[in-house]
This record gives sequence, C-alpha cells and structure tokens, in this order.
Amino acid sequence: MSAVARSRPRRVVRRLLYGLIAVGLVAAGHHLWNGAPYPEAAPDAVAGRLKAQAQRVYDEAALPRAPEVRSRVETGTCSYRGLRSVAHIDRGRPDVRSFGLSWRVTDVPETTARAAQARTRLRLERDGWKLVSENVSDLGFRFEHPGTGDKVDVDWYEPTGTFALSAYAPCGKLPDGFSAYDWPAAAWTPR
Repeated sequence: MSAVARSRPRRVVRRLLYGLIAVGLVAAGHHLWNGAPYPEAAPDAVAGRLKAQAQRVYDEAALPRAPEVRSRVETGTCSYRGLRSVAHIDRGRPDVRSFGLSWRVTDVPETTARAAQARTRLRLERDGWKLVSENVSDLGFRFEHPGTGDKVDVDWYEPTGTFALSAYAPCGKLPDGFSAYDWPAAAWTPR
C-alpha cells in the first residue's frame, strides 16, 4: 500500500475530528452566551397552582369575618442568562416571566394570625414543602416546593395587624401569543 493511500483515511478522520470540535465549540459558545434555557411555562396551570395555595392559606387563616379580598396573578420580569445578561442588564426577557399572587387582610389579631400560620406551616411541611426562610416579615416564613420551585410566604405585620400571603412561581418561557393583560385565568377571589 502506498503512502498516499495510507494517509487518505487519516485525512478523513482528521477532518471529521475538526468538524466535531468546531460543532462542539459553537454549541459551547451558544450555551455560554445564552445560559441555561428557561423551562416552558403553562400560565393557566401556574395560575391554578398559585390560586390553590392562596385559597388554602385563606381557608387556614379562618378569619373571624369574611373580608373583601381580591387579587390576580401578576407576571414579573426575568433576566437574560449567560453572558447575554451583561449585554441586557437593564432589560428583562419579553418571552420569559415569573408569576405571583398576593393578598392582605388588615386588623387581624396576633393570636388569630399565629394560629393561621401554625396551620399553614403544618400543612406545607406535611405536603413536602421545605422551609427556606424565617422572619420574612415581623412574624413570617417562606416555604418552597421542591418539585415546582413555587414559594409561599405567610406573614403578619404587628403595627397594622396585616396578615399576608404571597405565592410565587419561578421564571418560565411563555407560549407564543400569551398576553398577561388579557388573561382570564389570572383573577382570584376566595370562595
């Protein structure tokens, strides 16, 4: 076998190897620039989870009178990831949003608030949520669901007797055509 015939397979292998290296570098550069992709979000499902938590905490509060509570799931800004975040430090991504739902009731006595917090805390622990922070407010705590990343804050503020819930869902990529302004699933009123 001639030297030319022996070198031909080596050249083919070398070209394939260079091609694989080039593809790997492009993929690594893309990941470095854009960062890890956000998971897909189903806004109606996320709203359903947050509203369910809002309702459960409202029920667990067992407030002595039925206050007027209305709220809606709001969307929040999420940052770019990777090195691209440096280039867009002052802007959020238009196709990725976080979600949150909050409600507040004032003039709740401390004993009522403490009992409600104890019931909520026990239920969250029983359901597998993890405590991530204490004393979020004067007397409050934050739990996180290990599967979804959802967070629930249950707070009580002594000066005004305000009992408050805030439920959050992490950032997710929105489906095409989603509009937070025209989103019927966002409204929430306790039953």
